[in-house]
Amino acid sequence: MSELLILSTTDTLESAQKISYALVESGEAACVNIVPGIHSVYRWEGKICNEGEFLLLIKSSAEKFNAVRNCIRQLHSYQVPEIIALPITAGDPDFLSWLRSSLI
Repeated sequence: MSELLILSTTDTLESAQKISYALVESGEAACVNIVPGIHSVYRWEGKICNEGEFLLLIKSSAEKFNAVRNCIRQLHSYQVPEIIALPITAGDPDFLSWLRSSLI
């Protein structure tokens, strides 16, 4: 199994919680951290935007990525949500074992 850290952002805490609970309850993610208080500067529809957001740190696997992406796209309020996956190349063996065992 190839473990992943998947990043996404949301505009509200409620949205972040809704996505997080859906992913963990379905077994698509072992854990989701919600990081408040970030600011994103980005270009959207020709304008520069500066918005407060919540960052989701989603611990999952490559095998679950499509399901995670589909869940985020279904529940997210953004037209084009951020969904970026980074491979976990090293980690504490006990934590990685727990992560794998938590995915359904």
